[in-house]
Amino acid sequence: MTNKNNNDISFADRLNAFWQYCIPHHLLSRLMGKLTHSRNKLVKLTYMKFIIKFFGVNMDEAQEQDLNQYEHFNAFFTRALKPEARPIVDNPAKLASPVDGRISQMGPINKDRLFQAKGHEYSLGALLGAEDKWAKQFVEGEFATIYLSPKDYHRIHMPCDARLKEMRHIPGKLFSVNPATTRAIPGLFARNERLVCLFNTPVGPMAMILVGALFVASIETTWQGVITPPTHADMQVTQYAEGMLEVALKKGEEMGRFNMGSTVILLFRKDKMQWLEGLEAGSAVNMGQEIGTIPA
Repeated sequence: MTNKNNNDISFADRLNAFWQYCIPHHLLSRLMGKLTHSRNKLVKLTYMKFIIKFFGVNMDEAQEQDLNQYEHFNAFFTRALKPEARPIVDNPAKLASPVDGRISQMGPINKDRLFQAKGHEYSLGALLGAEDKWAKQFVEGEFATIYLSPKDYHRIHMPCDARLKEMRHIPGKLFSVNPATTRAIPGLFARNERLVCLFNTPVGPMAMILVGALFVASIETTWQGVITPPTHADMQVTQYAEGMLEVALKKGEEMGRFNMGSTVILLFRKDKMQWLEGLEAGSAVNMGQEIGTIPA
């Protein structure tokens, strides 16, 4: 994990970031939400065919390959895959990738700081919404940031067995999370609207952060449905406990979905897991493949 000085941010990256400060993020994302849920046949088919051709979507993996069967674009975008298309690593000591995507950054957390790109860092407390016991548990731990592009499978699955302890919906901006914007905007992932899911697992405490982004019109979970929209002025916290609101998920089980591309961040406690050798920033991953090991 290399921390570069941000003086070498390109003019193109700066320009890409500049216009995003000037636009109504949430309004544009809500309008995109309406478009992606349109049942107009011409609209939805045109949009689907464009995305397939422009981004190179592999429809051979889709459980439903007939575009006419999708009620709207979002149903296509969050399409199910054939079970054999994404086998889940079955060894209980192995951690599975929660998504299809590309690793933006991964490695050790430097005290309480996570590396973003080009010298940009942000703190655990800023990312999780509070400097509390959860943030302290991940100090000097491990993290991975995985970017989902529009061509990727957009359902999110569990890396390991887990019990949900707390969910935080944190309001914020909706900057794009593509690589150019990540290089240019400081503290991007701690500034965007996001859903923080805090779990107890066999590997110790784990956080999965689902980061919203420009044109990501909704984030949903399998246990509560659509979380955003709406967006609240303050952080919304839900506690989960055995015998009350209890959510237990198995490795490989679906836990949520994005509309359009976005980012998932994983956090683990110090000395509780090891990343798979050879994985690094820029590595492509598929949901279900091995990304790490739980030491014996």
